[in-house]
Amino acid sequence: MFQTTRRRLAIWYTTVTAVLLLLFASGFYLYVRETLIERIDDTLNHVVEVVGRSLVIEPVNPHSEGGVLRVNVEASFRDSAATGEDDHIDLEWFSPTGALLWSTLSEPLNVPLNLNSQGETVHMVRGDSGNLGAIVQQPESEEHRDVRTASPNLLTTNNQKLTTAPPVSPDSLILRQVTERIEVGRQVLGYLRVSHPWFEVTKPVRQLVLDLSLGIGLMIAAVAAIGWFLSGLAMEPVRESYQRLKQFTADASHELRSPIAIIQTNVQVALADPDPDPYTQQQHLKVVERLTRRLGRLVDDLLFLARQDSGIVQSRRVGVPLDGLLRDVIEEQQMLAEEKGIELVCCSMEASAKNVTNSITPLGLAEVGSFEGNASGTVPVTATTIAPTQPSTQDWSTLHADRDQLARLFTNLLGNALQYTPSGGKVSVALQQLKRSSNYFLQVVVSDTGIGIPPEALPRLFDRFYRVDLARTQASATGSGLGLAIAQAIVENHRGTIQIDSLLAQGTTVTVTLPQQEEG
Repeated sequence: MFQTTRRRLAIWYTTVTAVLLLLFASGFYLYVRETLIERIDDTLNHVVEVVGRSLVIEPVNPHSEGGVLRVNVEASFRDSAATGEDDHIDLEWFSPTGALLWSTLSEPLNVPLNLNSQGETVHMVRGDSGNLGAIVQQPESEEHRDVRTASPNLLTTNNQKLTTAPPVSPDSLILRQVTERIEVGRQVLGYLRVSHPWFEVTKPVRQLVLDLSLGIGLMIAAVAAIGWFLSGLAMEPVRESYQRLKQFTADASHELRSPIAIIQTNVQVALADPDPDPYTQQQHLKVVERLTRRLGRLVDDLLFLARQDSGIVQSRRVGVPLDGLLRDVIEEQQMLAEEKGIELVCCSMEASAKNVTNSITPLGLAEVGSFEGNASGTVPVTATTIAPTQPSTQDWSTLHADRDQLARLFTNLLGNALQYTPSGGKVSVALQQLKRSSNYFLQVVVSDTGIGIPPEALPRLFDRFYRVDLARTQASATGSGLGLAIAQAIVENHRGTIQIDSLLAQGTTVTVTLPQQEEG
């Protein structure tokens, strides 16, 4: 599935890029071609202007004034060789009646004489009679009009070659032509036609097409490779999300299926007994009630994570005294600690203004021992055991946060510490204020002397439904495997960090660091 999607993305990338490149190349080709044609037309018009100014005009009858004028062809075109030697330009001079009088071409062209100062392209082919004749003439502007078709048999008496004709097929010739009428007053003296070989356009245009084709081919190949690479990068998060969702769905269905199956079994056994014993029925109901609570917690956790993932959770940020919240959480867990015979200690300390020397502030509890925090910048501090006192109102521990989410976070962490700490162990909670640069942070360290976590399992602790091993799973039959995932989601929602350090058979330390913000 992912390979197919990746292939489709790469094909789309390549196709879109290819279309854009083709559009660009086509536009660039047309621009260059039109520029070359325009340059040739400008050259032809310039030659017409130069030759027109150099024509030698004289009266037919020198002895009469105001008589008919004519062009002295020999005198006018005697020095015209320099006009077109470099540009391969050919000249043709026609009489007022359209008869060819002079030409630089090696043979006359059977081309209709059309007045056109904008330029036209003429395709010449050799017919059966051996003469070149026009079969294609484009484009024909509105100013075109036939004057006369030059006679193919009419030869000039002053046929003079200005330049050697370009190498073309002996049976084909393409020319670009400009034809102008030369007149004095109302008297037409003749017609001047200037021709330029079309290879001046086709040669660079063909090279341009070759270069563009090669460049586009290489670009499309490069885009295809890059598209395949980028589509792979784009699909990688989707693949990972899909795998996580697949694993999450499988784990969730397993977690839901097991208690539901047990509930169904207990109900069926209770209903199948024809002579139910009240004590047995009560045991079945207790199992159902316990599993129902477990299912309720699991569904609640799943809904919380789903809301976090979708971003629809609206945090209610208020000023929360973190030391008071920790005291409430510890008081709620005190009964469980006493039942398991676990020593529960806690302390708090406020950061000094310039260094890590801290003033120790118990969370309103009685002093009983010592505890050394393992977080960066901590110092040995006095530990205190739980003893109900008046709530603390210290401003230094106030955090702008969602109180319900923080209560859930530290309840999960403290609950895990108590669950995986054997009888006679100790669980410690430390709160301190850190100053980094100009920012203040509140750091909570929850340490236990429990069974610990193997190093290879630490990177996966925040995966949903992940359990380290069978021993830890049996140690907490009521756990859903979502506690740490929820803790991580809450910490990230408050732009904080959470870190877990652990040694097998020595204990685990969880460090939560939250940025402190002024309420406002």
